Amino acid sequence: MSGFVEKPEPLQVPGLVHLHTGKVRELYQNEAGDLVMVASDRISAFDWVLPTEIPDKGRVLTQLSLWWFDQIGDLLPNHVLSTAVPEGAPADWAGRTLVCKSLQMVPVEAVARGYLTGSGLLEYNESRTVCGLALPEGLVDGSELPAPIFTPATKAAVGEHDENVSYEEVARQVGADTAAQLRQATLAVYSRGRDIARDRGIILADTKFEFGFDGETLVVADEVLTPDSSRFWPADQWEPGHAQPSYDKQFVRDWLTSAESGWDRKSEQPPPPLPQEVVDRTRAKYIEAYERLTGMSWS
Repeated sequence: MSGFVEKPEPLQVPGLVHLHTGKVRELYQNEAGDLVMVASDRISAFDWVLPTEIPDKGRVLTQLSLWWFDQIGDLLPNHVLSTAVPEGAPADWAGRTLVCKSLQMVPVEAVARGYLTGSGLLEYNESRTVCGLALPEGLVDGSELPAPIFTPATKAAVGEHDENVSYEEVARQVGADTAAQLRQATLAVYSRGRDIARDRGIILADTKFEFGFDGETLVVADEVLTPDSSRFWPADQWEPGHAQPSYDKQFVRDWLTSAESGWDRKSEQPPPPLPQEVVDRTRAKYIEAYERLTGMSWS
């Protein structure tokens, strides 16, 4: 089994109704019917939400998403109405809170890949395809693809794996028109993000988006192009043929699978708390990604 090692009790805030506790975000609804998303400092790995938090992580994700929303605003709208902290909420919500439109969400993880790794690599090694899309022979872990591809997945509950599906399956589930809009928007935003990141010495290997409809308009929601939703690699260290260094949870995953942690990933035992060194190095990676992408100092 997996999920939360210690599931948090959501804060009760006057005027807000708590709707959901996710891996990272708490979701509320205000009296106007808008959604209030609060990004915590929780971190997950191997389908577990760990008992140790990474200080400032929720703020980094929120502020980086806001920066990206500005960079892609000409491609499609986003769901953000305000960054104001609701009255009566704790001061710690500052910088990690988004008041958002309530959308009709599309139940698909919209994934774009420009490089081969992760679950895509596993499928490629078996069939030379990713989500049913044929790819050339000779690719290895970290190879750049001939062109970015749309590789959707089903959205899984906390503690479960997203499952890659074909474009045809998405069209069957949500309709051909919606599937086409998802693919177009996903590849357009990925391409914009890839080009911006490349100019800053970072490879955007792959990323996932969530979309919803505001009436007839497709809107990008949740987080965008963050280290939690994307694989970012330092361009000057890119070397296909093995796993790449990255700006995300690499230190967490490496420690959990090391002998030092004493944790057996295949067991049903929850993972242990993270040591301070791993917390500090992971926090530094998130902040480095923010600073390199935005050109702004974290404070």
